[in-house]
Amino acid sequence: MAIRTKKRGKKQQLEQRARKLVVHSSPKSIVSEQFRTLRTNINFSVPQGDLKTILFTSSSPGEGKSTVSANMAMLFAQDGLRVLLVDGDMRKPTVHYTFHLSNTQGLSNVLTRQETPEAVIRETEFSPNLHVMTSGPIPPNPAELLGSQMMDQFMDSIQTHYDLVLFDAPPVLSVTDSQILANKCDGTVFVINTGETEKDNAEKAKELLDSSKARVLGAVLNNFKLGKDHYYYHYYGAGE
Repeated sequence: MAIRTKKRGKKQQLEQRARKLVVHSSPKSIVSEQFRTLRTNINFSVPQGDLKTILFTSSSPGEGKSTVSANMAMLFAQDGLRVLLVDGDMRKPTVHYTFHLSNTQGLSNVLTRQETPEAVIRETEFSPNLHVMTSGPIPPNPAELLGSQMMDQFMDSIQTHYDLVLFDAPPVLSVTDSQILANKCDGTVFVINTGETEKDNAEKAKELLDSSKARVLGAVLNNFKLGKDHYYYHYYGAGE
């Protein structure tokens, strides 16, 4: 019985990963098509060559920003760009689960000078153009590390090796980490869970991003009901 439970658990993990990385598992689905629309709108939101680092965040946990950032990283890599996805959530990281990677070393090791970026960047099984840096061990001072000179040095150096660097960041209302990162990135994409996110929370999060001088590219409406047969939809509006 224990063996069956273990096998079932592994199967469920694989199915969960497939659902998260829908542009890989179901490239012809309506969800994948909407991700491609999002990619196109991001490309047209700023002048060419003016967008090297993009932050993905939300107002509260559970709105889908990690799923959006992972799928967008894969799509940009499929476009032929050399892409790095960085888990900037050093409090409740999830990127290593999505890509089935170890999180023993990552961003926190780089920012505390324990490792070089090259030592902790991992290849993925999905695309030779897509690399991942997990969060690493959870530090006692994430916000301080993200605002440090080491973070500035890391961002400057990593852009010389990649065409595009995407950051999966914590929710804006939970901690100040996203505001710090948004100020350092070229653009920010704000993910909203339709029907779940309270309007006041979304407005407050947007105000905090604005106060940090974030360049908000637009918003993604997640879990938008397009119709009875299409239960999951993403919309992007540049400059919203």
